[in-house]
Amino acid sequence: MNDWAPIAKEYDPLKAGSIDGTDEEPHDRAIWRAMLARYVPNKGVTGDPHLTLFVARLNLQTTEEKLKEVFSRYGDIRKIRLVRDLVTGFSKGYAFIEYKEERALLKAHRDANRLVIDQHEIFVDFELERTLKGWIPRRLGGGFGGKKESGQLRFGGRDRPFRKPINLPNMKNEFYGEGSAEKRNWSREGTRDWRTRDRDHERSRDKRWPERDRSWAWGESERERDSKEERSRGRERKDRDR
Repeated sequence: MNDWAPIAKEYDPLKAGSIDGTDEEPHDRAIWRAMLARYVPNKGVTGDPHLTLFVARLNLQTTEEKLKEVFSRYGDIRKIRLVRDLVTGFSKGYAFIEYKEERALLKAHRDANRLVIDQHEIFVDFELERTLKGWIPRRLGGGFGGKKESGQLRFGGRDRPFRKPINLPNMKNEFYGEGSAEKRNWSREGTRDWRTRDRDHERSRDKRWPERDRSWAWGESERERDSKEERSRGRERKDRDR
């Protein structure tokens, strides 16, 4: 556990299917498929993988020209590859953008994530197929993405980092705000961590207690009012009998 990190440094399908990266048994069939897969990165892909960005969740109508217009703001682009269906020629919703300089790559990685292009909020990350050891694509059961409805959640990436294990000893971790200010800001881009959720839970619980107190007080006053009405009716009957 000393080498635990919220972002995967090496791809393991079993860990990628875990909330905190500590699972020891697969919990769905996709993980089994990824563990049994023997994937070899596409040798036909050219370019420097360390200068390439992965851009996903694109509008299917977004073109290479639009991507060039947006991402050229961060630096000189060497190549844009919008992945299309071999049969129909339609976009599959993701692309790879290779820059000429590392400075432009890092700037686009930092600023372009969650940018809205053609009414779609995009996702930007470094290319992993050729840079992350053991990488298995989503079509073979791997990847870092997944659908909540199917129960096939994937963690360990930029979009869904691992959650910090409860029994993890105190250790310096830049992702959770113990590093530079820039990295602390980056950690707030994704989902809220466990500290935020616990704090929100406490606040909501504190808000509920006064409502309960008011309801109990309201019920008590109702009972007192009913008893007073009963006593007043009893006095009226006694007066009429006299």
